[in-house]
Amino acid sequence: MLKKILIANRGEIAVRIIRACREMGICSVVIYSQADANSLHVKLADQAVCIGPAPSNKSYLNIKAIIETACLTGCDSIHPGFGFLSENSHFAKVCDEIGIKFIGPTCKHIDLMGNKSKAKETMKNIGVPVVPGSDGNVSTEQEAIEISNKIGYPVILKAASGGGGKGIRIVYDKNNLVKEYNIVKQEAKISFNDDSIYIEKFIQNPRHVEIQVLSDEHGNAISLGERDCSIQRRNQKVLEETPSMAINDDVRKQMGDIAIKAVKELGYHNAGTIEFLVDKNMNFYFMEMNTRLQVEHPVTEMVTGIDIVKEQIKIASGENLEYTQNDIKIIGHSLEARINAENPDKNFMPCPGIINGLHIPGGNGIRIDTAIYDGYMVPQNYDSMIAKIIVHGKDRKESIAKMKSALAEFVIEGIDTNRDFLLKILDNEKYVTNNYDTSFIAKEFNV
Repeated sequence: MLKKILIANRGEIAVRIIRACREMGICSVVIYSQADANSLHVKLADQAVCIGPAPSNKSYLNIKAIIETACLTGCDSIHPGFGFLSENSHFAKVCDEIGIKFIGPTCKHIDLMGNKSKAKETMKNIGVPVVPGSDGNVSTEQEAIEISNKIGYPVILKAASGGGGKGIRIVYDKNNLVKEYNIVKQEAKISFNDDSIYIEKFIQNPRHVEIQVLSDEHGNAISLGERDCSIQRRNQKVLEETPSMAINDDVRKQMGDIAIKAVKELGYHNAGTIEFLVDKNMNFYFMEMNTRLQVEHPVTEMVTGIDIVKEQIKIASGENLEYTQNDIKIIGHSLEARINAENPDKNFMPCPGIINGLHIPGGNGIRIDTAIYDGYMVPQNYDSMIAKIIVHGKDRKESIAKMKSALAEFVIEGIDTNRDFLLKILDNEKYVTNNYDTSFIAKEFNV
């Protein structure tokens, strides 16, 4: 078993990993920027080391400084959490080369799945259903025109190295194709330093359903069911739930079986999430694979009772999975809401500042993952998500009621948050009746 883990992250996910380490008797070391000197993860860890100034590229993305910290503090492993370096294949490779265990997949798999067009081609060869589109990257405007004419409009242009909803454009007719093609290439170059893009048929009004997998280094793999992440704003997830009401048990089993087959054939190990688009007829198509812990992993933990972070650590320690697929039982229903420091009335403008009043909700089946506290200064330098509310009920109706209760009870004073916006979603009749897709927020709230 690993003995000392450096957590290369911050905020609620760093706190989440620290708690898993504590329960497993593992020493935790965290890094922090100067802006995070008073953060909760710094207070809770066994050791904390300042890694640099506030900008991410000088702190949480500084591979050299992070590796040096891990070596100086005697860490045998690094957990990257999500975001920052969690899907950086070079970081994983450096860890491997110097004998520090990267708690995640190999650099080869991160690299393969990180390039969306390569990932799609790989999955297609394995037999995973994929959205019709280009075979690999599209190199010229003329090639983009020919492919789009062949698969039919609307089409979606995507940055091959994209993520976080960036580098994506939908084109509804040929008149705008060349213009949008060049815009996406520019966005991809700026955001990912890679202007490679590919084209897919745009599946209209889909649901976004993903399968959580765990696989060890000994060829064992299991599915922990699906998460429905269709409530999104500008391709960023807002609310997640499991199980999904968009599929039936037959499709659920098909998706799980395909996900297990894929990770086994890839030789992939650790936690991973295979994301699909599901159309109105329950046909599903591979979209991408995230080779890391997901923000929304707690909903899966609530319905399965399995601690995914602990399983990541056990797998990285070389252990066999202690579960078979027959052991996995989905009990009840779970929802997650992301609390962001932002003002929905001002185009969701980030709202850093000092929290000068705080009440965190509780109760049966309510879990709060957060790193905020009364008096905490929310910095302006990082992602605006400051907390996650996760609820568990006997069914979807009860989960929605618990989430509304928890949100109403959650008081964060001194800064603006999206709490009231989340309550509007939960009160929306289309959401309540499961009559929604990935365009729900844009259509219902025009944002």
